[in-house]
Amino acid sequence: MTSIRHQLLEMILDPDTAYDHPTSDIAALQLRAAQELFDERRTQIPLVARRAEEAGITRIDKLDDIVPLLFAHTVYKSYPPSFVEQGRWDRMLQWLNTLSVADVTGVDVAGVKDVDDWIARLWDAGHMVLATSGSSGKCSFLNHTRGDSSMKKRHFRHSVGWPFVKANADRTVFWLGPIKGPNSACEAATFNAENFGRPGQTHALTDLPLRIADVSRMAAMRKKMADGSATPQEIGAFEAEAVAKSVEGRAALNRLTDAILDHRHEPMLLSGMWAQYMVLIARARERGIGDGEFHPQTVVNAGGGVKGVALPPDYKEQVARFVGPVIRPGAYGMTELAQVMPRCEAGRYHRAPGLIWLILDRDGERLLTEADGEDGVVEGRFGFLDLLYEGRWGGLITGDKVTVDFKPRCPCGRHGPTLFDTISRFAAIGEDDHIGCAGTVDAYIRGAIDA
Repeated sequence: MTSIRHQLLEMILDPDTAYDHPTSDIAALQLRAAQELFDERRTQIPLVARRAEEAGITRIDKLDDIVPLLFAHTVYKSYPPSFVEQGRWDRMLQWLNTLSVADVTGVDVAGVKDVDDWIARLWDAGHMVLATSGSSGKCSFLNHTRGDSSMKKRHFRHSVGWPFVKANADRTVFWLGPIKGPNSACEAATFNAENFGRPGQTHALTDLPLRIADVSRMAAMRKKMADGSATPQEIGAFEAEAVAKSVEGRAALNRLTDAILDHRHEPMLLSGMWAQYMVLIARARERGIGDGEFHPQTVVNAGGGVKGVALPPDYKEQVARFVGPVIRPGAYGMTELAQVMPRCEAGRYHRAPGLIWLILDRDGERLLTEADGEDGVVEGRFGFLDLLYEGRWGGLITGDKVTVDFKPRCPCGRHGPTLFDTISRFAAIGEDDHIGCAGTVDAYIRGAIDA
């Protein structure tokens, strides 16, 4: 790792200043680190070199120079579906190779049965591939090194719970989901368990590994049902499987909620989806447990999980009353990002020095500045260059609509810029999200794997 990148990434270790650096202090360092990373990656990842050549970028002297080098988030699922459907795992390796620093084409895929087996072979070879849930019917696959995983865990230790609580491996940890599997949520749960949990005191919804093949198959079936292409037999089988999984999942959730309620008088780390918290509340009422009975040093993380779920309009308020005066931090992150952004006392998200924010227009082609908004507040598409990754290029254009405040100080007193807690998507699930570079990047990858 280059010296300037290392310097910026090490700044996360100082709890007093990790998220309190004036832009004027780190802007020049970030540009120098971006230049160092660009010099490395364009010799390792041909797609980075191609993007630079097309845009005429030879040096990174300003943030605008990074924008043409960013990949659209769709690039990590740009493989032909037939490769997975037909078990062409050698071709999937060839596709993944176009987005990786290290050569993956030598990984042994003889006898691979499904996508989970393919990922396992990659992990055995030191390529820590993470897969998204595939809510659109197609998963993204993102390569990491073992070093990337270690650095991400370190970042989580200094960021999750900031600025309210530090990770001291002294709590009972409850995770209302599966904790094993090549998925960023499972990875985050594992990091939190290792950073916050006492030995032997981590409890998850299930210890069974999350199978990417099952998740993507179910998502693809929901898509077929939505567009009317599913047969009655397929629908019947899907609904029967969904009912069985629902019964099994509800029983597991009931067991876990009982364990949570039994531990409510001690400090915990509790993480889950809004809908799961509503189940927890219902179980508490059955046991005669009221609001505000949790230990005040309990850390409660809640979010997501509301698509297609019937929740009361005041579900957030109900959860807040139920857990009472506990520690409720928050963070903004995604599978493609190593360095999560924690939420401060003022409800704003802050960045680590090793993460370069790039707020773009809707098409992801133009960098926005404070001059594009009013009083330093600008709405745009979130892009970034994550300086942590060694396994792949860390520059990405996301599908997220964000509001950034470029003013030099956050209401919490720390230096900015900051993101408001109003993050949404530019496109709903199943809709096309137009990003200007997406077609060009995908076409290049198709050419590379068809060559």
